[in-house]
Parts: sequence; structure tokens; C-alpha cells
Amino acid sequence: MRLGTDLAGVGAEVLAAALGTEEWVRVRERFARWFADQRASSYARELLNTGKTDPGSPEPLQAVWAPRLRTTLVHAADKNAAARQLRDLIHALAPLPEPLPAPAPAPALAEEPGPAPVGYLVEDAWPDSVRQPTEDPGPAPARHPVEVPEIDAVPYQREIPEPRPAPDPRSESEPRSGPRPEEPPRALPALPPEGPVPVVGDHVDFRQADIHGPVIGVQIQHAYGLRSPIGLPGPDEWPTATALEPLAHGVRPARRTEGGPPLPPYVPRDADEALLSALTSAAADGGLVVVLGEPFAGKSRTALALLAAVLPTARVYAPDAGVDLRGLPDLLRGAAGHHVLWLDDLDGHLGDGGVEPRLLARLAGLRAVVLATLREDAYDEYRQTPRGRVLDLAQMVELPREWTDAERARAAEQADPRLREAAGLSGPEGIATHLAVEPGLWADFRRSRRKHPRGQALVRAAIDLARCGLRGPLSQDLLVEVAEGYGPPAGTEPETVEEALEWAARERHGVLPLLRREGPRAWSAAGPLVSAARYDEKFPPVRDALWSRALDVARTEKGYDVELVATLAGAAFERAVDGGDRPAMYRLGLLEESLGHHEEAESWFLRAAEAGVPEAAGHMGRLLVERGRSEEAEPLLEQAAQAGDRDAATLLAEALMGRAERWLLAAQRPRGARLLADMRFCVADPELTWDRYDFAASRGYPDVARGLGMYHLVTNERVLAEVWLERAAHAGDKTAAGILRGLQAAQPPLSEVEEYFAHFAESGDYPLDFAHHGVVLERMDRMEGAVEQYRAAYESGDPYGAYRLGALLDRQGKPEEAREWYRRAADQGHHAARKALGELPDGPDTVKE
Repeated sequence: MRLGTDLAGVGAEVLAAALGTEEWVRVRERFARWFADQRASSYARELLNTGKTDPGSPEPLQAVWAPRLRTTLVHAADKNAAARQLRDLIHALAPLPEPLPAPAPAPALAEEPGPAPVGYLVEDAWPDSVRQPTEDPGPAPARHPVEVPEIDAVPYQREIPEPRPAPDPRSESEPRSGPRPEEPPRALPALPPEGPVPVVGDHVDFRQADIHGPVIGVQIQHAYGLRSPIGLPGPDEWPTATALEPLAHGVRPARRTEGGPPLPPYVPRDADEALLSALTSAAADGGLVVVLGEPFAGKSRTALALLAAVLPTARVYAPDAGVDLRGLPDLLRGAAGHHVLWLDDLDGHLGDGGVEPRLLARLAGLRAVVLATLREDAYDEYRQTPRGRVLDLAQMVELPREWTDAERARAAEQADPRLREAAGLSGPEGIATHLAVEPGLWADFRRSRRKHPRGQALVRAAIDLARCGLRGPLSQDLLVEVAEGYGPPAGTEPETVEEALEWAARERHGVLPLLRREGPRAWSAAGPLVSAARYDEKFPPVRDALWSRALDVARTEKGYDVELVATLAGAAFERAVDGGDRPAMYRLGLLEESLGHHEEAESWFLRAAEAGVPEAAGHMGRLLVERGRSEEAEPLLEQAAQAGDRDAATLLAEALMGRAERWLLAAQRPRGARLLADMRFCVADPELTWDRYDFAASRGYPDVARGLGMYHLVTNERVLAEVWLERAAHAGDKTAAGILRGLQAAQPPLSEVEEYFAHFAESGDYPLDFAHHGVVLERMDRMEGAVEQYRAAYESGDPYGAYRLGALLDRQGKPEEAREWYRRAADQGHHAARKALGELPDGPDTVKE
């Protein structure tokens, strides 16, 4: 659809018509606002500064802004909306007043007649409110002869003539100062009148059709023979080299940035010197200069940048592929100044009617420069053919796709973030390729979620890990692990990992896959995807758990920069805190703690605890307990315990027991002594337990009876125990009565004990009972069963089983085997096993059975 070309031409003519009138400021501001709405702020600023001192001539203004309007339409986020807005803007501004009075008009220039412009079909994309009326509304009111393209309702379609730029009345030989002659109003192209329109050439007529839905008309123009050279625009209509829009002449768009230019600034290449020399030579003597390289090497950008540097005022003609160029020498004969023929992708301009040795010789005789780009594969294809014979006459300048270290350094020094990122993230494909394929590669990735859910998840995992700072190869196992956390969209069946990786590793745009293969089971995300992810506001941020995982990987695996990962994680957590994420304060504390920054860590823990984050309260409480500051820790531990932190609850109880012990000792009262003895019953210091019970008994405190009875029982003083327990039972202590009944009952036989432990060991819910079952079997002289249970205990993680088996083998006179099992138990920290091996000062011993 070429509606954008037509609208851009008409819009540029409206701008040109306003130049030098009282309406210029208003028109300029309205168009600048339209550019700003389409995120082309650089164009908006430039337009606002145009014509503030010397308005200049309208024709160059039109030549400059028509391609800029067209480029902005092509790259608008919503092309239909942008076109509608521009069309409405033109309708609003078209009825302009006559130009301001000027000196006497100069003689009118004769205009050479030429063929009517070729029409083209467009689709109807406008709402009903702006469509042409179907009935004759009567005579139209008088208005300035400015017409804007209109489109009839579907299914009717009409041809819209492409506006043809007026010739520039100024030539290189004309003076640049002095009064400008008054010019008649410039008429913009108008539509044919309503009613049947004769259509020539191939067409499809929908006017008699019954259509029940939207229709898009597409015309494909075929060249039936050579086009007449008389249709070529004159040199005065060509824009200058500095006015060429790169995006309209072969340069691929980069990712747009808020308020920034459409393209980053040009970075000098190492091949510039050779190209400058070739262009300087061609500017003096004419000739063909070809920039040769692979696709996406930056050929067009480099060629246009250096052309503007060497020949800034040269007029440049950029024909479409297939245009007959044989009339160019006649057009250029006698024209002043430098002239350049720009042929992006030269292979589209070779052969009859295109560039061939005789035409090149005629152009060189007029000192015209032919500047072209050519892909290496096209060079190889045409080099030995008659159509490619002209390549023997060219000055070839090769531009590699891969950038050198010096070129990357120059890019990294630029202020534009796109260049700095590409300098660090691009691989062998080079910076130009990185910038050019980024929009398309990102679109491929974002659209793949339903067709390739696991493939997209694996690519996203690689992108997110790179965003975390894990630069370099990523293990396939790590990618699969991280990708599982994203999950497929509802109603989709993920492909296998192998299928997903095969899809992700396919080359896109002929240069880059989504995932690069870095080894047998190692991958990395394509650099352009990492750049795009950072600036796509709709792309999810890196998950909290992934930052911790990335830090673990950076610390444990070689080749990663731990400081970089930590710095990026800290920045991400701080952004989250600024956004109101309270748990992010706790994560910042953990990060600072892992880096050894303890004061900063504690500051974040306390802030998080005050903000109601229980994990931070528990963590800080533990730190205070370890430093002996239990009283300060208690409120923090209680906050965490109330939120379900069981470790914090245990620490809190221990802290409170310590405080209780101190105050019970300070109280020196019988009841307090009994409470302290109960609380500290044979814990670490049995003497303290006896001392406190004895103190309470000496003061005639009867509630001490059960505690003293239990103490005598533990110290194997059974008669004393029964006396005290009987006293407690007679005082109504049911617990003491139960213990007393147990003491006086007959002991169960070993068979009942064995059955008891066997039941719980077999259930698997009590892993410690494997060893207990073995002890009972050993006492029953069932050694094979005991050995089996001891092995089961060890295999379940209980070192006591290994120790018991070692002791059994020792008693059976098998010291070597015994030592092996002692060693296994000792390696798990078992105290008696270490003594048996002579590793503790008390020397070897075992418990006698």
C-alpha cells in the first residue's frame, strides 16, 4: 500500500505552501506536534527550528520533509492511526492564505511535458465520517487549490496519482541571496471527479461485486518493456546528500528510544579511509564506487554517511530497481554542481537500461558519481556474467560484518545507549547487524509463546540470566531448570526439550538464532534479545528467586563476574524498593550480607522488619542472639514466630528461658527454685537441678515431690524415687501416679519390645527406630537381623546404625571391618565412633552390652 507516499508528498507540499506566509508558525507547530505524537521527537524539534531566521525556498523544504513524513508513517506504532491523523491535519491546514506580498515576479519557467504519473491502488482505511458522500452535495465552496487524497468506501477503489515534485527554481549557479520573486500558489494533486473513472492497464473492478467484509486491493506493477527515460526527474529535483533520509534509502531501522533519533549516530568504520579515498577520486573524475559486504554489515549507512561528508551539497538520485537509467546523461549535461546516482543493492540495476559499461562511461564523462552497495553473494553471482561486466570498472571497498576491537571501542564511547549495548553484547555478527535485526528478532521471540511454549521459555531463561549478569555460555541444565518456572500458557502442550532447542537454534534473517550454541550442552541468548528486553516495558522483570540463583551460579562456576551480578541484583532490588516492594529490602540485606557488608545488611534487615517483613525480623533476631543480645532479639523473634517461623520460635523460647533462669535465681524463693529445677531438669548441669530441688525441699515446699522423684529415678535411686513419687501421687499429682504405676509394673519381655520397634521401623516414619530395632535384636542374639537393621539405619542417614554395627563387628573379632563402619559414623560426626577410632582425647572405647 502506497498511501503513505501520497500523504507524505501532500503533507510536504502543505508545509511548503505555508512557508513565507502568516500561517507558517501555526502550520509548523501543528506538523511538529504530529511528529511528536508518532515518537519522532527529533523531527519535531528540527521542524520547529526551520525558517526562524531565513525561510529559504519552499522546494528544498518539500524535498526534505516528504521523505521524513513518509519514514515516520512507515515506522509508526499504529500506521492507520498515524495516517488518519496526518490526513485530518492536512484537511485542517490546506485552505491557506495567499503568500505574503513579495517583489515583482520573475519570468515563469517553462515546464517540459511528460507522461502522466502511474497510479496505484490503496485500501480504504478511513471511518465513515471522512468518506466521500455518495450523492451530489451541490457546488463545493471556493477554497485554495489544495486537495488531499480521499478514499471511497469499500468496495469501490480508485487510483490516486502520486504527487510529482516541482522543479527547484534555484540552481547551483544562482545566487543564494537577494529578494525572492513572488510565486503563484502551488496546487497539490487532486483526485479525479466522482463517477466512473477510466482505468488503464491491469485492474480488477469491484464496483459491481457483492462483498460482505473488508477488502484489501493490491496492485503489482509489471514492466512490459523499458520505461521511457523522459520520466526521470530532473537534477534540480534531487535532494542533496545531507538531506537524504537514511531509512528511506536502504538503512534498516534500529530500536526506537523515547525522545531519541530514529537511528543512533554513525560510528566510523576502519574501512572509511578506503571509501573516502574512492569517493574523493570519483568526485574528481566520475566513476563507480561499490561498498561490498555481507547482509547487515552496515553498507548503506556507511556509504551514505561518507557521501554526505565528501559531497554534502551534491544532488542525489535514488531510482527504484528496474528503472531505465539511459536518459540520465542527457539530464545531467550542462547541469552545475556534483551529481550522484545512489544504487542500494546494485544487482537490481544491472543490465539493459541499468548500469553497464557504456552508460557508466557517459556518466563518468560528466563527472557523475555512481555509489552503490552490493552483497557478496550477488557479487559472486554476477561477477562472471555479461550483466556484471561493469563490476570490473568499479572501485570496490569491502566492509566486513564483524567489527574490530577499535570499532567496538568507538561505539562504546557514544552517548547513545543502543551503541554502547551493541558494543558489549554483539558477537561475530557485528554491531550493525545487532542494531538492524533487533526489532525483528524480538518480534519473532514475543510471537512464539503459543506455537513453541517450551522453546520460548528456554530463550526467556537465557535472556533473564543474561540480564542478571551471567555473560557467556549457560549450561543446558540451568536453562531447563529456569525455564520450568515460567510454565506454558493455558491450553498448550509444550514440545520436548530437544524440539524446543532445535527451533530456538534456527537462524533468523539469515544471520542470528534466538539461542546461540556455545558448546555440546551450552547456550547463550542472542545479544539483540538481551538489549530489547531491557527496554520493553511490557516484558516481565527478572524474578526475585532468579537473582539468588544467578548469584549462586556466579560464585560456584568459573567464567562469571560475581561483582557484576551482585551490582545488577542490588540495582534491581533498589528499584523494587523505590516501587514499594517491601520484601526487596530483605533481599538487599541478604545480598549485602553475602558480600561481607554487615552494617549495610543489618540496616536493610531492620528497615524490612519495621516494614512488616517477618523473614527480615527472624534473620535479624538470629544475628542478635548469636552476639549475645537476646533481649534485643526477642521482639524481632516474636514477630517472626507469629508469622510461622518455627526456628525463630525456638530461639525466642531459649532466650526467654535464659531470662527466666536469671530471674528465678535472683528470686531465691522455693517455688522459683522448683520452677527452675523443672525447667533445667538434668540439662547440661545435673548438679544445678539437684541444688534447686534440694533448696525447695529444705524450705518445706511440697510441690517439689514429683521433681525430686524423677531426679532420683534418673540417678538410679529407685527406692528414693518411689518415696517421693508416692508423696506426689497422694497429693493428687496424676502425672506422678502414672510414673509410679509404671515403675511398679513388670517389665515387658524382649519380644514385645522387638515387635514395638519393628512396627515403627517398617513404617518408615521413624528412621531412628531402625537402629533401636537392631539393638533389641542383638540382645535377643539375632545377629543377622541386627546387622540388617544397622545397615538400614545408616542408609537412612542415622550414623548411630554405623556405630552400632562397628561395635558389633569389634566384639566379633573383626577389627578391620569394625574400623570401616566406625569411620563412616565418625565422618557424620558421631562422638562415640570418633572415640573408638582414637580421634578424641579420651581414647577408644565402646559401650559394653
